[in-house]
Amino acid sequence: MNVLRQQQIQRAASLEYLTIGYYIVEGIVALVLGGVSSSVALIGFGLDSFVETFSGFVVLRRFREEARGGCADLAEQKALKLVGWSFYILAAYIGIDASSKLIRFERPASSPYGIGLAILSLIVMPLLARRKRLVGRVIHSAALVSDSKQTTACAFLSAFLLIGLLLNATLGWWWADPLGALGMIPWLIQEGREALSGEACCD
Repeated sequence: MNVLRQQQIQRAASLEYLTIGYYIVEGIVALVLGGVSSSVALIGFGLDSFVETFSGFVVLRRFREEARGGCADLAEQKALKLVGWSFYILAAYIGIDASSKLIRFERPASSPYGIGLAILSLIVMPLLARRKRLVGRVIHSAALVSDSKQTTACAFLSAFLLIGLLLNATLGWWWADPLGALGMIPWLIQEGREALSGEACCD
């Protein structure tokens, strides 16, 4: 591996370490806040963070394997497949969770700290997604580009969480969060299909 490639791989790995660290903290905070306020929306957001953490670990392993001199193409394909399945897992989780909220008329509880967490994630996630997408294209890693879409999905979920909490707190529109989340499922399934078939674009 030449020096430039090694630097690029280290940069990609550093982005994954940063993403994983943020997801872990975000997930723990969301679960604690959700438990304190009995907010199903916040608890679901926390659980989603750990699904995203899995995707980050998968891609990080791919770069660590290449850094050790392993087969980059084989590591890339393995990572891409696992990231693809994580899209399906996330879509299934959102479908079950959002449908359950609608059927049971479960209102997300008002939580000022939860709103603050959603705003923070809405700022951080798009920045991370953009950076990972750019680096992924430079090193021609469809796995990293696909993982950046997972991060984009987290940004959308942050927006839906924020909108749901705000509309519920101000207007009593408890159904805004689950309906918005359900609208993401077709996109998640499409991205999962592309990752599993190796069609994720890194041009």
